[in-house]
Amino acid sequence: MRSSAAATRAKNWMIDKALPLWRERGVDPARGGFVERLTLQGEPDYHAIRRLRVQARQIYVFSHASILGWDSGGKTLAANGFDYLVDRGWRADGEPGWVHLLTPEGKIEDPRRDAYDHAFVLLACAWAYRATGDSQILDVAEETLAYLDEAMGAKNGGWLEGAPHAGPRRQNPHMHALEAFLALYQATGEQRWLDRALDVFKLFETHFMCGDSGRLTEYFEDDWRPANGAHRDRYEPGHHAEWIWLLHRYAQETGADTADHAAALYDYAVNRGMDRHSGFFWDEVTGTGEIRRASRRCWPQTELLKARLARIEAGANGEAREEAEATLDALMDVYLTPQPEGGWMDRFDAKGRPAADAIPASTLYHLMCAFAEADRVLNAKEDS
Repeated sequence: MRSSAAATRAKNWMIDKALPLWRERGVDPARGGFVERLTLQGEPDYHAIRRLRVQARQIYVFSHASILGWDSGGKTLAANGFDYLVDRGWRADGEPGWVHLLTPEGKIEDPRRDAYDHAFVLLACAWAYRATGDSQILDVAEETLAYLDEAMGAKNGGWLEGAPHAGPRRQNPHMHALEAFLALYQATGEQRWLDRALDVFKLFETHFMCGDSGRLTEYFEDDWRPANGAHRDRYEPGHHAEWIWLLHRYAQETGADTADHAAALYDYAVNRGMDRHSGFFWDEVTGTGEIRRASRRCWPQTELLKARLARIEAGANGEAREEAEATLDALMDVYLTPQPEGGWMDRFDAKGRPAADAIPASTLYHLMCAFAEADRVLNAKEDS
């Protein structure tokens, strides 16, 4: 066993600090479901509007934790969370699809149907099925995808943003749909989920990736032309890194050669999207690397870690492991050190000052995936 002190530290933080905090304070014992956020003191904000995608993300977190043996109660939390999700979110107003926002009481706050939300429901289905073995969860996945295709499917590929549709179109819901399809394939072994992943990969190659520049286009007109106006020339380094990890996962399952795409994305993100002083990604830059959003969220740094882990598995040079461990230690030291234990500072401003006023539950999805991957790759058994 080749061990990594950084990966073990992160794993222990998740098991001993983060999962207990969110198990105890991130669940609403009176009304069910997961809370949207905690205060900076670690208290649940029971008054915050709940995004459906966050309910789905927390189902993923506790499902994955249960599968890994990191949380003995994770299976129950995931199952209860899934029941809440279906009861409050699916056809909640009598119409097909998942509603967008819920009140703290579980009523409909916003009935819109959102493609990004539906992608995360599919991801939750994959992981909850793996954790619980409940085959009815796969029926929910089938119905969700059927609705997504019927209500938001576009003739020129992919999906519109929602129902009703409002532009611009984005690559982001498609990226998470790819993640969900790969997870459903892993959960079921059914080729049709991998076929759907191929559909998204084709969109990546034909529309999302800007040639060999390494830039990932975020926003589009309805006909897949890059968006103009306020959405023009906006790039997120964190999404570049997220795609690197997903392309690696896709290559592992299909044998496709994604190395050139991944290398170009990595070079652009690191050379154009990184704050050289801190070693962290900026939230948003221009095509030439000028800063557009001079802040540093936590989640892009978890994706940088995952990209570097993917590079290790793909056979990158000998410095890749050291880079991944350095990113992991920096993430732990800077973002995860504040009180309460198990929480994090979710955003820093341009000068490196704490700039978040709450601890959003949505980030735990990024941390769980990144730390599970770090443990799997950096603490992997060497070949005999």
